[in-house]
Amino acid sequence: MNYLVTGAAGFIGSHLCKKLIRDGAHIVALDAFTDFYSRSIKENNIKSLINHPHFELMPVDILETNIDEIMNKVDVVFHFAAQPGVRTSWGSDFSIYTKNNIDATQRLLEAAKKSTLKKFIYASSSSVYGLSPLLPMKETSTLHPYSPYGVTKLAAENLCFLYYKNYGIPCVSLRFFTVYGPGQRPDMAFHKFFKSILLGEEITVFGDGQQTRDFTFIDDIIWANLSSIENGRAGENYNLGGGTRIKLADVVPIFEHICKKKVNIRYVPGQKGDVRHTFADIQKAKNDLKYIPKNTLEEGLGAEWDWIKTLNLGKI
Repeated sequence: MNYLVTGAAGFIGSHLCKKLIRDGAHIVALDAFTDFYSRSIKENNIKSLINHPHFELMPVDILETNIDEIMNKVDVVFHFAAQPGVRTSWGSDFSIYTKNNIDATQRLLEAAKKSTLKKFIYASSSSVYGLSPLLPMKETSTLHPYSPYGVTKLAAENLCFLYYKNYGIPCVSLRFFTVYGPGQRPDMAFHKFFKSILLGEEITVFGDGQQTRDFTFIDDIIWANLSSIENGRAGENYNLGGGTRIKLADVVPIFEHICKKKVNIRYVPGQKGDVRHTFADIQKAKNDLKYIPKNTLEEGLGAEWDWIKTLNLGKI
């Protein structure tokens, strides 16, 4: 099998690439190395793959390369490339989000019209739910994105669906709920918490700590993506959550247990676009994808802590 993975050097994309390579796949890996965070971090994510004969890295922008030619060489597309970040999606930067999240997705789908793909898997987000009043959030819940970022992720989802309905492209959209684990982006909460604890600094919590999240370990996300190739129904959306809902304040004792340190917290006002609660109903993914999260929050955080310590070895 030949795969196109966009955003291949990012957190989730690089994990998927490593798994695919271990399974004997050939990968065309696209990544524009945008400046949302340091390029060196992304390069480090894929350094073990660079010289592999089945890993073809193309450091290009989707909108500025011959996607049609690439699409003709692959059987499955994993579309992870996107501009991330809820809090940074306001104001003049919104055009970056529309370009990288909407325009790029449309460009891939246009190219896919001329191909015979087995599956086009789109990495969506729990942000499409936004202020949906129903908990847990079901795929049939109303969608009220609460940030410009969420609006662009939903727009790309809608593009996938309409290209499926009109052109038969076998699109599947996977709605990720707060993915964490080794390799997590440096702007995400757990990465920042662990780094602050390691360096003896206080951690900063936006809001009162009573907000809840459904945290999902990276290995479970990768498993579900691979299952989607055979088991995902074209035209459908699937929630991928960790199976539990926890208050952010209740995560702190877990950090203290793992790090064996007292955690000092500084609470600051909540940020625009941050929803109060997320919680995934994963029954549909269980039924179709045979998805069952296997990693507890404490196990997953322990793995991320070990990675953070290695990453910051020279700073301790």
